Amino acid sequence: MAYVPGVALLAALVVGCSADADSSANGADSKAGSPTVTPAPPGKYLTLPAPCRAVPRSTLKDLLPGAAELPGDQQEKVFRGTAAVTYDTDRKVGCSWKSDAPDATRSLSIDLERVVSYDPAVSDDDRADTVYAKKEKAAGLSSSTTPGPDAEKNSGTPDEKAEKDEKGEKGEGDTGKGKGAASSGPSSTASPSKTPGGGGSASSSGSGGPEDVLPSRILDNLGDAAFLHDLPKRSGSTAQNHTVSVVFRTSNVVVTVRYAEQPALVTQEPDGAELQEKAQALARKLAETLSE
Repeated sequence: MAYVPGVALLAALVVGCSADADSSANGADSKAGSPTVTPAPPGKYLTLPAPCRAVPRSTLKDLLPGAAELPGDQQEKVFRGTAAVTYDTDRKVGCSWKSDAPDATRSLSIDLERVVSYDPAVSDDDRADTVYAKKEKAAGLSSSTTPGPDAEKNSGTPDEKAEKDEKGEKGEGDTGKGKGAASSGPSSTASPSKTPGGGGSASSSGSGGPEDVLPSRILDNLGDAAFLHDLPKRSGSTAQNHTVSVVFRTSNVVVTVRYAEQPALVTQEPDGAELQEKAQALARKLAETLSE
């Protein structure tokens, strides 16, 4: 009978260990049954094409007039292009070309960026869409905004909005002026608003310049999303320089095409419509090449 307490103590220890084991097993089961995050699907593209070979020579001859008349070695140098310096050609590549002709200088560049998301909850496509959206916003455009009567009024910074509201109140406070006079008079010189529909029309401004005729705009039927950014400008007393950029996203790749012309004479003005047409045509060719 002297050994009974010791036996009871041993039995208690065995029961306690069994309880701890059961508790641990239940805890493991509860963790195993908890929901897990399913990794987002990867992007369509795992590599990028060689940028300096992405544009056919026939297209380069059309975009760089005068290059075909150069001596053989100079012609080859122009059409070969200059590759952009990158440290990971699987993620970002680019190439540029330039042709100096007697009447004008034309330059072309393309940049391709393959976007990879390191967040398992965010897909490569969604991450690429964020990268594209930043470029679109920097161009003053927004594909997520539906144009309407208040689109211009509600755009811009708070200070710009306040200024627009103040101008609107002053306009409403004027008396003795009909709607016809307000819309047709010389005071109606508001700058065109760049909206997804293509911005304001040339009639919105009395200048009739390239800014009104060729506005920046969202493009349809090009990749998953696309826009055109038109930048006509004068560079001081030198000749005019006109640059057109077309940016589009297809799956997890964002492509930028830049096409520019600078006439040799100050009196000459680049054909903005032609620049836009050719830049868009090249962008569509690149989109087709990527989808092959």
